[in-house]
Amino acid sequence: KIRVPESWRRQKGIDSRVRRKWRGKVSMPNIGYGSNKKTRHLLPNGLYKFLVHNVNELEVLMMQNSTYCAEIAHAVSSRKR
Repeated sequence: KIRVPESWRRQKGIDSRVRRKWRGKVSMPNIGYGSNKKTRHLLPNGLYKFLVHNVNELEVLMMQNSTYCAEIAHAVSSRKR
């Protein structure tokens, strides 16, 4: 899914082609590009992603394993994976 970066700001220049919505230029983000609320953040397997940093967080996840799936955090070393 493509997201607009936090640094993006609306074009306000009088001659801006993006603001004037010329064909072939970058399209401005609008509210209509949002995804469905029911399926937002859902993975293709029907589960939500949960970032796990340690074993305690994994044990919490075991109770919700029908709704969430675990993703091991980047900071966890290969020895502890």
